[in-house]
Amino acid sequence: MSKAQLEQILQMSAKNPPPENATPEAMRSWWEATMAATPVVEGCRIERVGAGPLGGDLVRAPGSDGKDLIIFYHGGGFIFVSSRSHRVIATHLSRVSGGPVLAADYRLAPEHPAPAAHDDAFATYEWALANGYSPKTMTLCGDSAGGNLALATALRARDRGLALPGALALYSPAVDLANEGETFKTLADAPLLTPELMRLVAMLYVGGGDAKARGVSPLYADFRGLPPTLIHVGSWEILLSDSSRLAEAMRKAGVRVELKVWDGMCHDWQLFAPFLDEGLKSIEETATFIRAAR
Repeated sequence: MSKAQLEQILQMSAKNPPPENATPEAMRSWWEATMAATPVVEGCRIERVGAGPLGGDLVRAPGSDGKDLIIFYHGGGFIFVSSRSHRVIATHLSRVSGGPVLAADYRLAPEHPAPAAHDDAFATYEWALANGYSPKTMTLCGDSAGGNLALATALRARDRGLALPGALALYSPAVDLANEGETFKTLADAPLLTPELMRLVAMLYVGGGDAKARGVSPLYADFRGLPPTLIHVGSWEILLSDSSRLAEAMRKAGVRVELKVWDGMCHDWQLFAPFLDEGLKSIEETATFIRAAR
């Protein structure tokens, strides 16, 4: 494990803390500025397309001429960031998979509370189906809140009788907005994602609604019939138990699930891919899983 790499990254992050008592707009600006300095794969072609209500970036790394689409939903607690801030993941996914990646945008809370993000995520999948992408060779992928959206989109597609994607790939998925996982308490001191931030997410996105409703917390859904699913989570993050509970529930429903707990990794370590060996390795293993699932 590249413990020294991660420690250095976290030390650098500590020198650039988010603004105190910031509005959502100020936090979004801080996130975008922070991630703007992260290098992406050189030579990528990025085309803005009208996928879903807000559109998205269709990313093609050099040599990624295949047609097998990955739809990537960014994290950020349904409140922050965008397809642009997560280009490091999208461009490397395109590089290692050999195909295009659609980095989707969606409406954010608190301006657009639940189920806006989930509706937009599903609309993006409908756009891909309508534009000729084969569901069998399509993958829904996302980190944190984006992992929630990827899973929820597959569930909605199944319930509406649509063709399902060939695979799901979830990075530290935030699938329980009721925050009832054991590690929400036992790993409360883990970096980057705190219990306080998760409570803020639930308050701003779910509001007075039911935080256990399957539309916003897909952990509580019936998973029968879903495609093969990869789950990557760090051993050092509060969402660890979300992933373990999800994997167990999906296996009981007959879904083929591969859960990998990355020793010593914190939340969303894939965003550090250019500087962290495990970040690139997680993305590379995603491509391997996708190829085997098809």
